[in-house]
Amino acid sequence: MSEPMLAAYRHDAHKFTGEHHDTAPETVAGIIVNQPVPHGADGDPAALSCLPDYEQTVPTYAGRYRLSLITGEQVHHAGAFKGEGLSEELIELLGAGDAETAHLRWLRSDVAAVVNESVFHPYTSLKHHTLLVAALLDNYLAGQAFSDLSLVVDGPDAIVPFRTIFAGERFSLRIDVDPGGQPAAPLGDSPTRCWASTWNRLPAHPLDGGEAQYDRVLDANLRRIQSWSTALQYLEEFTAWRPAQ
Repeated sequence: MSEPMLAAYRHDAHKFTGEHHDTAPETVAGIIVNQPVPHGADGDPAALSCLPDYEQTVPTYAGRYRLSLITGEQVHHAGAFKGEGLSEELIELLGAGDAETAHLRWLRSDVAAVVNESVFHPYTSLKHHTLLVAALLDNYLAGQAFSDLSLVVDGPDAIVPFRTIFAGERFSLRIDVDPGGQPAAPLGDSPTRCWASTWNRLPAHPLDGGEAQYDRVLDANLRRIQSWSTALQYLEEFTAWRPAQ
């Protein structure tokens, strides 16, 4: 049995291979995976990103690979899979020996972004779902309730263990009870697909004063997307895609 925080980064390993949680193996390459996450810290992030009904939101697509909001195409990564099993890169991602190392690996991982959080919602991201699970779990273990939490904007080098859910060159984002003087917006009373409204409530936006042309496009779309893991993945992908100035 893994300790709870480490289990959070391994709980959805079955989604990499497209297996159902109930029938997925309990170990991969000797790593304990697919364990339940306590305190509802798996279900709450799912509610932040996905609708409760199991209907295909893209009727023509039901694959495990994520669809890109930028291109509309299925994304790939050369290091994702090896035959029907996991590649060495994925095994390294899941096999971190401690939770802080796991958090950093997930933040920096490209291969984790290949798979969607739910085949019913193919634009969602397993990478950012997992980071949200860990952030909520760490807060819940500290005695916080969901209604106590906020989306906090930090500087690019301010990585808070377990609670940072996005780390970019210009800013990072975390889920926390204490903004520490940083711009923050409450998440609300209960987990729902509320990314756009939370982003809109930030008192100061991290995109203000940047490269106007691309920042306007990015910000406008972030003000429309409701799903948290979709929005965070779009933010990450757009930042990498944006042509050099």
